[in-house]
Amino acid sequence: MLRPVTCCGETVFFFPQEQVTFFFCGMWRPINRHADTKAESCRSSSLVANMVVLLMVLGLALAFLVTCSSLLRWNEVRYRKKSLPPGTMGWPVFGETTEFLKQGPSFMKNKRLRHGSLFKSHILGCPTVVCMDPELNRFILMNEGKGFIPGYPQSMLDVLGRSNIAAVHGSLHKIMRSVMLGLVSPPLIRDQLLPKIDEFMRSYIDDWNGRVIDIQEKTKEMALMSALKQIASIETGPVSKGLRTEIFKLVLGTLSLPINIPGTNYYRGLKARKKVVSMLHGIIEQRRISKCSYNDILDHLLKIDPSSKVKLDDEQIIDLMIALIYSGYETVSTTSMMAVKYIHDHPRVLDELRNEHLKIHNEKSRKDAIDWNNYKSMTFTRAVILETLRMATVVNGVLRKTTQDMEMKGFTIPKGWRIYVYTREINYDPFMYPEPLTFNPWRWQESNLDSHQHFMLFGGGSRMCPGKELGTAEIATFLHYFVTRYRWEEVGGDKILKFPRVQAPNGLHIRVWEN
Repeated sequence: MLRPVTCCGETVFFFPQEQVTFFFCGMWRPINRHADTKAESCRSSSLVANMVVLLMVLGLALAFLVTCSSLLRWNEVRYRKKSLPPGTMGWPVFGETTEFLKQGPSFMKNKRLRHGSLFKSHILGCPTVVCMDPELNRFILMNEGKGFIPGYPQSMLDVLGRSNIAAVHGSLHKIMRSVMLGLVSPPLIRDQLLPKIDEFMRSYIDDWNGRVIDIQEKTKEMALMSALKQIASIETGPVSKGLRTEIFKLVLGTLSLPINIPGTNYYRGLKARKKVVSMLHGIIEQRRISKCSYNDILDHLLKIDPSSKVKLDDEQIIDLMIALIYSGYETVSTTSMMAVKYIHDHPRVLDELRNEHLKIHNEKSRKDAIDWNNYKSMTFTRAVILETLRMATVVNGVLRKTTQDMEMKGFTIPKGWRIYVYTREINYDPFMYPEPLTFNPWRWQESNLDSHQHFMLFGGGSRMCPGKELGTAEIATFLHYFVTRYRWEEVGGDKILKFPRVQAPNGLHIRVWEN
């Protein structure tokens, strides 16, 4: 506290001994020495505490890096056998799945440059050898049962069902393939399925005039609704709406890490499967009670002679139905969307395609449906579909699993390992497809590319897609009604991704108007 003192006739003030004064910016300011010392002590303590925290963070970061490095090294060492192909395995459990799904073709090209056309990795939850050699790929696909069986990821097996045709092998696969080939045979498509497809397609696009639509969402819905109509005569309504919601979730769950915790695509896919199975089981029970004939795929499945060798139980029937829905939905929707995109970007292709369909259109009355002869005359349309499949690859490869140690190109693939037959690369081979990055449907008319030994757009060997003709008929019918009735332009320049699935993350929007 200030104390007044009179000295030489002047009154001055002084601070007690424990205080001092200094002049700062024209003002007297007292400072307490004890308070200053205490503040200095607090600052020192705070500085020490901050240093301790910083050292702890640095220590944890260093420990994390050392642990990560050790885990990576350990994972490499445990798969380091002289007989294995070269490559890297990434992290324990997760492997290189994240890089594979994010980078896709770039990941594969970089690996090929470093290790060659046969290399090891760890993707989708299991040790895998990736094969990018066309001759070796053909050998693997043509020799199922001779050391190779289907090796699809756990997520796909769990979500699509263990009785789905892609998962089974041996005698059961022969039975189910025989059943499926009968369900989608050319005579059945001609007499029963094509009329259903025609009726559905012309009504589905009927109200598109004058609208801006997301063609990605429209083709997804179109492919799914068309499949439901052909398989179980399911029309637009509550049942189809419920199935559509769950099947979209199911599809996303098939290509995911098998981590069953809420929020993951795998978890949602499993939940969706339970609901889809329940709904399909209810439809089957209603069919058994009903005496009506529907002339659809489910009708044929339920009418198989009980004494026949190809008799299927309800679980197998449901898994077969899910496989048909899944494969048809994925391929038809994506190819239809990308065909619209490619023919819009290539006016000469659009003119040729429209002329082919106008010729068919002008030879028929407005009410006449497309028949088998009309469909088979769509040669340029077929070329457009094949070129779209080549450029926008829906199936990047197939997985096989070794049932014994297998020798390949001087390497040994251990029993139980997956082999990823990566077929995407051949679609851009300049020796097979000159100017491979150019959309050129005429290449399919000028040479018999679909009979080439390395043609793998529909798979190969005993796993060749049994529904390829049905899928082609659906896309061709859609294109017929779309190009003869409408013109369109893109709105917004939406981005398209081509791996791991072909998709437009923000949709693909087009403005549509009648010719």
